[in-house]
Amino acid sequence: MTLDDFNPAIGIAEDLNYGLRRIIAPNPSPMTYRGTNTYLLGNREIAVIDPGPASDAHLQAILAACSDGQRITQIFVTHSHVDHSPLAAPLSRATGAPILAFGPSDAGRSAAMQACLAAGMSDGGEGIDTDFAPDIQLEDGKTYKAGDQSMTAWHTPGHMGNHMCFTWHDAAFCGDLVMGWASSLVSPPDGDLTDFMASCAKLRALKPAIMHSGHGAPITDPIARIDWLTAHRNSREAQILEQLTKGPNTARAIAEAIYSDTPAALLPAATRNVFAHLIDLVGKNLLSRKSAPNETAIFERL
Repeated sequence: MTLDDFNPAIGIAEDLNYGLRRIIAPNPSPMTYRGTNTYLLGNREIAVIDPGPASDAHLQAILAACSDGQRITQIFVTHSHVDHSPLAAPLSRATGAPILAFGPSDAGRSAAMQACLAAGMSDGGEGIDTDFAPDIQLEDGKTYKAGDQSMTAWHTPGHMGNHMCFTWHDAAFCGDLVMGWASSLVSPPDGDLTDFMASCAKLRALKPAIMHSGHGAPITDPIARIDWLTAHRNSREAQILEQLTKGPNTARAIAEAIYSDTPAALLPAATRNVFAHLIDLVGKNLLSRKSAPNETAIFERL
């Protein structure tokens, strides 16, 4: 399947497997591809995974898909970026179903990212649902009732501190940790690359046969995709280290050198990506930082 082949109808529940359906939210963009994937798990009792952005049309689509004698009993959220979690509260009010997630939007944030916030960095660009508050905080490695099925929750920070993946039989719901249509965004201070790489390894060790991500088509060769993503990050790290052999520099200057063909409008995102690598490399004791951890900091090789 090519990227263009994945173009499902918006707002229509599509069967993926016995007991699993997907509805695409009406929020297509360069960051969300065709839109956010909302998953409906179960046959009579339904667990909703990632209800999506604030959208009355999407709310009505979810309710309509579960109107034939079905009942929504839980709402699971992989993470609280604004394209995944804002509809959780309205859906909970409409159905009485509790919201389950790792925690509020500041939960799970690493010490390195807390330092970036303290140094004046703003959010990472995707938009945080600052009002998000689950009714039930999920525990890593614990299995929960999900509709008339069950899922195991796994804390997988990196894209965001409160990010979780869920496993169901041999399938994984991997949120924005891994996607098939693009490399995942890791943008400080929301995202931490050190955590991200560890979470990719954690997900790989679970050996899912298929992964259902937050955006795009099902990933039918999960191990190969995770390996590609890891190799991609390692290649970017090597480019950054090569640039720093020329002398100390900032994330912005390094991004301009590495992403030489990138449109100017996308350079801020590229800079955040480079910055994530730089913070990770400081943690590995390969670089030092000459000032506070923000986008003006100068980094040099040790």
